[in-house]
Amino acid sequence: MGGPLRGLRVVELAAIGPVPFAGMMLADLGADVIRVDRTDGERAFAAWHAVLDRGRRSVALDLKHPDGLEALLRLVDGCDVLMEGFRPGVAERLGAGPDTCRARNPRLVYARMTGWGQDGPLAQAPGHDINYVALTGALDAIGPAGGPPVPPLNLLGDFAGGGLLLVTGILAALYERERSGRGQVVDAAIVDGTVTLLGMLTAMAGDGQWSGGRGGNLLDGGAPYYTAYACADSRHVAVGALEDRFYAALLHGLGLDPAGVPDRSDPGTWPALRAVLAGRFATRTRDEWAEAFAGTEACVSPVLTLAEAPAHPHLAARTVFDNGHPAPAPRFGRTPAGEPGPAPAPGEHTREILAEAGWDRFGIERLLDSRAAVQRDSTRP
Repeated sequence: MGGPLRGLRVVELAAIGPVPFAGMMLADLGADVIRVDRTDGERAFAAWHAVLDRGRRSVALDLKHPDGLEALLRLVDGCDVLMEGFRPGVAERLGAGPDTCRARNPRLVYARMTGWGQDGPLAQAPGHDINYVALTGALDAIGPAGGPPVPPLNLLGDFAGGGLLLVTGILAALYERERSGRGQVVDAAIVDGTVTLLGMLTAMAGDGQWSGGRGGNLLDGGAPYYTAYACADSRHVAVGALEDRFYAALLHGLGLDPAGVPDRSDPGTWPALRAVLAGRFATRTRDEWAEAFAGTEACVSPVLTLAEAPAHPHLAARTVFDNGHPAPAPRFGRTPAGEPGPAPAPGEHTREILAEAGWDRFGIERLLDSRAAVQRDSTRP
């Protein structure tokens, strides 16, 4: 495996959502990510594993068994990063909290991922992406005017506000370790990351540039030159003609005289302008409009389905998708990432990982016999 993180060893305690996403990012960039799975082999949302768990090796340990916990701690002795996504205090109760781990390995970066954070009134409350983005104000800002808020899939909270924030924290702590020689605890919370992502919008709201109402602002579909329109085939095109020259190209491509359309600078005329643009887009199919605007500065793009996107000429030319899966990103000129390895079965690499951690053959067999550890064969075809 290539990539700029080659040589970095990460232990990932099995979780869902942002932790495996962060593990995927680190593995894609060359880190040796060892996933510690449960001995029962249980994983929720199995369809996600082919992507989110790719590029790992897996060891199955029972962390409630003293020998299973000892096996984990031996892994910690030789790793750079440990990632966990338990509720606050769970890792400590298992005997694998940051104080225990960093006493054994002072250079360890102990990365903790939660929805609400390690402290505060909601620290122990359950939640999912929709709850975190709701409390931060993000959910209220997304959706059509007059309609209910629309969940932004789990992209905003779990993956952007959570997983990417966790990776950022890990890399920052590793950089600081080069100066101090010491690791530290990284407390990454989805609410923190989501509020960070909202920074520009909260600043705009404070300056009176954001009304607070859904679907009535510059970037939420309220502006008729920054929204999506239905075409003759009921498919859609996305319009992002914010700058004057892009808007001029939009009107030219639609065959509209700028002097004959409502003034776009006045929000009071936006409904009338939207009606004019919608009427024009309804006269051709999505692909006809895509062809008509190809090579222009109008910032008009077809709204593709998940199934259509990999075949788009631009995405195909850059190999953004690899056999339907996202290719590693970002890209590096001198240390490019290699082809991601497949997602492992839980416990597929138990023997080899335990051997690397210092267990001899007899010790490994004792762990397997006691069910403190489990070895499984690959479930891949």
